[in-house]
Amino acid sequence: MTSNAPWPQHDPSGGRGNGQQPPWPGRDLPQQTNPTWMGQVRPDLYRAAPANNNAPAVTTVMPPAAVRKRSSAGVAGLVGGGGFLAFASLFLVLPYLVGNTGVTGFVIGFIASLIPLGAVLLAVYLIDRWEPEPKRLLLFAFLWGAVVSISVTLLIQPFFALAAAPPAGMDYRTFAVTVQAPVVEEFAKSLGLLLLLLLARKHFDGPVDGVVFAFTIAGGFAFTENILYFGRAIAESSTPGADLAVVFFLRGVMSPFAHAIFTGTTGLILGFAARRWHTGMSVVAFFAGLVPAMLLHSMWNSMGQDFLLQYIVVQVPIFVLAVIVIVLLRVAENRLTRQRLLEYAAAGWFTPPEVDMLATAGGRRAAVRWAKQFGRGQQMKAFLHAATQLAFIRQRILSGRDVPAHQLDEHRQLAEISARRDAVLR
Repeated sequence: MTSNAPWPQHDPSGGRGNGQQPPWPGRDLPQQTNPTWMGQVRPDLYRAAPANNNAPAVTTVMPPAAVRKRSSAGVAGLVGGGGFLAFASLFLVLPYLVGNTGVTGFVIGFIASLIPLGAVLLAVYLIDRWEPEPKRLLLFAFLWGAVVSISVTLLIQPFFALAAAPPAGMDYRTFAVTVQAPVVEEFAKSLGLLLLLLLARKHFDGPVDGVVFAFTIAGGFAFTENILYFGRAIAESSTPGADLAVVFFLRGVMSPFAHAIFTGTTGLILGFAARRWHTGMSVVAFFAGLVPAMLLHSMWNSMGQDFLLQYIVVQVPIFVLAVIVIVLLRVAENRLTRQRLLEYAAAGWFTPPEVDMLATAGGRRAAVRWAKQFGRGQQMKAFLHAATQLAFIRQRILSGRDVPAHQLDEHRQLAEISARRDAVLR
């Protein structure tokens, strides 16, 4: 796309003259319907994208502002309830932190904890760039991790200690570190993931979303936990500067993503469940997803005198594997987005060049640069985001889950696509 080129106009017929997508006989799928292992579509669930028979009328169906203000009751209740729980939890968490760190330790610990938190949130931003989650849900996830899950942990731990005793040959401290803490903390963090899945399901599209929400919750949890550890290093030491440096190196430099990787496994499994299963099976997936998170957490807490060796031999490969998995998820998600948009292009909603632009990072950057020359950079970004949302809505339709509701979302989103295109072109 060049700076002096007009926006490519789309053919409502998709090159066939009547705007109708041919039916797919029997149970055969169109070629390339399943471009990746992620988001596979069963032949009996496939349906063609709705044809764009009257493009001029579609552009005036719904203005962008009306679509952007629409919010489900579940999301509104989740955000409002999460805010209330976070506020209430402060009355438990803040006294606990200050009581263990002192005011000076709390302030210094708070400031120092911002550094590893920044690393985790940067990772969230990079993972989430393709299909950004609503900021209000990311805020809910962070507050759940930083305040609510800490409060839940503090409330549950005494009951867990009463219900579960250390096995023979294990002292209580070891049991608390390697069993109690992983079980209670991962449950407390992942409970926020389950709420997001149940109450904001239209924004919980798949494994990438699960990882994004899990990393945000875990980043918040680690932030508060780091305040405690960093503050204690100051409050309980005769050499606070040296002890803080050691603790900060261990937690802020060597392991800023530890909690993110633990909870990320739960988010990954819940993300796959969100794409394929209904609510009941998603709850089952929640408990299944807790198992690897608890095991990884326990492995980390079990490292003792040979910490450095285990860190290099075990934890570093786990981190590298996590990075590889995230990259593969992003690649698969991009391919899936491209395929779903090609299906809309076949129905006349986009041209093939538009799909090339919408489905590649380079094409998106070029489109925004082109639009900025005419003062329409924000409008172009909105168009790109709306197209990505449309691809994910179609994937939800093809999953066979809540099809009528998602088809209504599809209708609204197609109207928004037309409005967004008009906003760029006007």
